[in-house]
Amino acid sequence: MYNQEKKARIGEIMEEIKEKDIKYCMFQFLSIDGRPKSIGINTDHMEDLFYRGEGFDGSSITGYGRLEESDMVAVPDPDTFAVIPWREEGETDARLICDIYKPSGERFPGDPRYILQKTIRSAEEMGFKIYLAPELEFFLLKQGNHWDTPQPVDFRGYFGADDSEKDHLIRRQIAVYSEKFPGITVETVHHEVARSQHEISIKYDSALKMADSTMTLKSVVKVVAAKHGMLGTFMPKPWADQNGSGMHVHQSLWDLHENRNVFYDAEDPNKISDTLRYFIAGQLKHAHSMTAILNSWPNSYKRLVPGYEAPTLIAWGFKNRSMLIRVPNFFNKESAARCEIRSPDPAGNPYLQFAALLNAGLDGIKYKIEPPAPVEVNLFELPAEKLKAMNIESIPGSMDDALRHMEESSFTRELLGEEAYQAYADLKWKEYNLYRTQVTEWELKRYSQVL
Repeated sequence: MYNQEKKARIGEIMEEIKEKDIKYCMFQFLSIDGRPKSIGINTDHMEDLFYRGEGFDGSSITGYGRLEESDMVAVPDPDTFAVIPWREEGETDARLICDIYKPSGERFPGDPRYILQKTIRSAEEMGFKIYLAPELEFFLLKQGNHWDTPQPVDFRGYFGADDSEKDHLIRRQIAVYSEKFPGITVETVHHEVARSQHEISIKYDSALKMADSTMTLKSVVKVVAAKHGMLGTFMPKPWADQNGSGMHVHQSLWDLHENRNVFYDAEDPNKISDTLRYFIAGQLKHAHSMTAILNSWPNSYKRLVPGYEAPTLIAWGFKNRSMLIRVPNFFNKESAARCEIRSPDPAGNPYLQFAALLNAGLDGIKYKIEPPAPVEVNLFELPAEKLKAMNIESIPGSMDDALRHMEESSFTRELLGEEAYQAYADLKWKEYNLYRTQVTEWELKRYSQVL
């Protein structure tokens, strides 16, 4: 299973566990809908688990198997080992992110990490390596009991400074803890547009490492928030009159052998290559069918509405932030050439989200799909008739709309594989049907006395 380099790394990990007297290691992975799962492992017998893994009941975890085929095995990836920074004083723990296997030794096809790994291999077979850099937005809210409606803790806006520096100290602690995990470099932290909303951006990395880092970062935000008596949430839209939280993803594709950014073309007026255009075209083509993965909860679609800086239309352009896909055209060097997709939100499963983005872009390259002309007007200000004349379609506006698009296309089924696709579709339809039967306080106030 492991080459000599990995075996050496396992030896280093066991030495560090002994040296730091680490008693427990958390084996971590995500359910198909992006919820974190964890198994506490006594380190006295952990070395053997690198080779045989830890068994668990997959039928109790969303997307991990039926009752009659429920046995699963979590095998830790030694490259993801880290001492949990908020437990470095006193009782020290560590963590490892796991790949999921069947007892037979085969990879479990519904493991979201495996789905991304397969997509990465497809890119490598085409001679490419993708780098990603997400911008994660989140809210810090007042922590109440289970039945309380969470409330904002501040009313500041974009880049809003807090004279008491409490905001800065919380964001700083998030950044410092995050950088203690392998591969995470925090570039910026700041207050965002909405009340109690913040953003953290991390330096670009390869797709699998970035998915691992995104999973880690979300955990760090929640832990630090709790330590300050707050609720850290990646819920896309807590308030109707405020911007929601997105996860804009910057993407660049590199030649696997020449270590060259294939999105850059020095001869092009905008410095972008045909490969980048094809990549964008693939994502535009599959925008409808992958929305249910990029925006995976009913609440996600409360964010994707006009007037709150979130994209609602399937188009691309330069600089223009009303686009689904934006190409920043201020880069002046090869390494900076990239495109940014603005629809994803941070509440989803990053392994599936990144797999969908990469697979859609590769499809555009494989078939040399030409994108429509870039649009440089503010789409938010154009009437419906003009948009129709420009052949600009809308992103799905609700969870059921997105799921129907997913069902009508083979894209998501082929990406996830039949077993994971059925588990994901069943789960999301169940969530949507639960959502649509609710009666909100807004409805009660608006209709109860007038109808």
